[in-house]
Amino acid sequence: MKSVFRILPAAGILLAVAAASPAAAQAQGQPPALKPASPACMAGAREILGMKNAAAMYANAVPGIVQQTKQALLQSNLNYQKDLDEVAVVVAQTYAGKEKEIGERMAQIYCNEFTDAEIANLVTFYKSTIGQKLLAAEPKAIQMSMASMNQWAAEFSDTVTAQFRAEMRKRNKPI
Repeated sequence: MKSVFRILPAAGILLAVAAASPAAAQAQGQPPALKPASPACMAGAREILGMKNAAAMYANAVPGIVQQTKQALLQSNLNYQKDLDEVAVVVAQTYAGKEKEIGERMAQIYCNEFTDAEIANLVTFYKSTIGQKLLAAEPKAIQMSMASMNQWAAEFSDTVTAQFRAEMRKRNKPI
């Protein structure tokens, strides 16, 4: 069975944004309406995101989108493969660094979810011994949790499939 959770790391940013947005904005697919944040809050949120190495989540966003766009254009323009390959390099260079906007939005989302004082307390926490331990251990804990969820999903999928088959046999329709 393909991993149900394989896309989660890539979708982490989207989930964070979706979780912070109002239900109406979610329903319409609009980004959350963010209130302006104080410079102190933004600095603290950036520091938290830096300690969490959040930039690793979106570091390849620009090259990834450039590659996806090139592949989509290539599907209907096979004769232009060489040109599209060359243009992809130019476009990637043009927009290099643009992914930092994601980090700024993430910082602003933090500032919309936490007060300036709470952000300052979070910075203090993450700098503490237990905060440093959390930062160090959390990626492994998340990875192990994802593996555990994948295993559970695969096992449960087998159980559900067996139940479907049993129910269909009762109807004299083996599958």
